[in-house]
Amino acid sequence: MTVFPFNQKGLKALGVTSLLLSSSLGLAAEPEQCQKVTFSDPGWTDIGATNGIATTLLNAMGYDTQVYLLSVPVGFESLKNGEIDAFMGNWMPAQSAFIDKYKDNIEIVRTNLEGVKFTLAVPTYVFDAGVKDFSDLQKFSKDFRQRIYGIDAGAPANQKLQDMIDSNDFGLKEWNLVESGEQAMLSQVSRTVKRDNFIVFLAWEPHPMNVNFDLKYLTGGDEYFGPNYGGATIRTLTRKDYTNECPNVGKLLSNLKFSLTMENEIIGSSEKPEQAAENWIKAHPGVLDNWLQGVTTYNGEPALSVVKGQLGLM
Repeated sequence: MTVFPFNQKGLKALGVTSLLLSSSLGLAAEPEQCQKVTFSDPGWTDIGATNGIATTLLNAMGYDTQVYLLSVPVGFESLKNGEIDAFMGNWMPAQSAFIDKYKDNIEIVRTNLEGVKFTLAVPTYVFDAGVKDFSDLQKFSKDFRQRIYGIDAGAPANQKLQDMIDSNDFGLKEWNLVESGEQAMLSQVSRTVKRDNFIVFLAWEPHPMNVNFDLKYLTGGDEYFGPNYGGATIRTLTRKDYTNECPNVGKLLSNLKFSLTMENEIIGSSEKPEQAAENWIKAHPGVLDNWLQGVTTYNGEPALSVVKGQLGLM
């Protein structure tokens, strides 16, 4: 798997060049243009893990894969324009506005993860000091320096927080939303925690932050993030008609369902996402039975035995 950071320009110019089939086994199961499969990744560790699973399997099946680092808005636009084949990070309901906007340009393949949390959180010592709910934030405004730390600019969750501030909900009108990438936000959390200072930030599970930090999720944000601490599902999307054009890849994507435990284990690894994903599969080979059911290699062979052979599991 190769990962390329791109903005919305230049992706089209790169194009998607098909690789020629050099097998004596006969015709491929799918058209040549299906041999290269492209994914979008907003730079989130959980999506890096699921992309790592998908690309590990596809590479072992004889496909070529590329993952492009694209913000959520650019990723959806790239699906619409046919520049990206799949996006495995459709957080719902946080990305509902994008689904409404691009519903005629995408396919919803399946829900790949359930039981997700996504809302504001604080370190446990802040929680113990009395910040247990969104309504408690303003009581400690000076301690927080009237700042909420969000993720990358353009993310739907940031817009929800900005709407909350603009509406003066919970008395937060004078507060500021600090937008930054995931890693920058987590670095700020780490620095703040080391000083035992106050900080409130967007948090979610699965993510290694749940292991690396002693944190608590806040109640009271149901209007913006939904009940059960922003309980969410994550879905796999493709560009329109992709599963008809490339049914074998579509079948694999429709089989891929994950768990919080699996993703926490992969993203908690110190290895690169693709290597961590491959090692997780090797440690849990039983998952391949369901993931590869009804799936073939690019050359049309049953995928299960080939993938096991490629990963040294035979």
